[in-house]
Amino acid sequence: MRLRIDLAYDGTDFHGWAAQPRLRTVQGELEPAVATVLRLPEVRVVCAGRTDAGVHARGQVAHCDVPDTVEDDQVDKLTRRLNGVLPADLRIRGVRRAPDHFDARFAALWRRYAYRIADGAAALDPLQRHHVLAWPRPLDVAAMNAGAETLVGLHDFASFCKQRPGATTIRTLQELRWSRDEAGVLVGHVRADAFCHSMVRALVGCLVAIGEGRRSPEWAAEILGARRRDPSVAVLHAHGLTLEEVAYPAEEDLAARVTQTSAKRGEPARGSR
Repeated sequence: MRLRIDLAYDGTDFHGWAAQPRLRTVQGELEPAVATVLRLPEVRVVCAGRTDAGVHARGQVAHCDVPDTVEDDQVDKLTRRLNGVLPADLRIRGVRRAPDHFDARFAALWRRYAYRIADGAAALDPLQRHHVLAWPRPLDVAAMNAGAETLVGLHDFASFCKQRPGATTIRTLQELRWSRDEAGVLVGHVRADAFCHSMVRALVGCLVAIGEGRRSPEWAAEILGARRRDPSVAVLHAHGLTLEEVAYPAEEDLAARVTQTSAKRGEPARGSR
């Protein structure tokens, strides 16, 4: 049977999600913990979004397949037992039997991230230094939102991604906007059907340049239209980024969603948003 695992982690001391030899990763910690608790030789865990080194998560979702001999009472106790063996910077928020056709990666409708920046002395909080980027100059929220608006929609985001052989860079960016929280921290709200490698941090880097006044809001669309990486677009630090939430369709729509997202994304039509 398939289990759904909801989890959160502080990415400071992790080299990202994916297991790597001799490096501490979220997957590398989670898989042996599940195997140990369920007394299985090994378990493979698949997540909704493979976060980079230093990126945090409040709303990560994963799944794993276990023998159907695992009993319901074992599943019910799995959250508590896993939190008893996992390190303090990786917490399980819930484990349950997944419905038919559930896939943490391919069934997701969207992923929502937040990027947090303290661009003024009043917003600096040493207790949040591992999760909020301290920026030395004030940022113009209105200018950043003007630039962000031109990036929303279905586009080829090759200009903002580290390309991988055979992987598409076409994504639907559903939301990109900036606001300030009660403490004055600038928060970038970013939601898309999926993200390619380093995409969110490159988008933020582009908009910070606009917020500082070094570039006009129109520059964001120019970079997007070039469809190639531009060294003038900085990929900002990982520690300001948090995966906040992953959304899934109703159970009856899971199979159709998996089929849809498993297919390679096509080229967007001219002028599509």
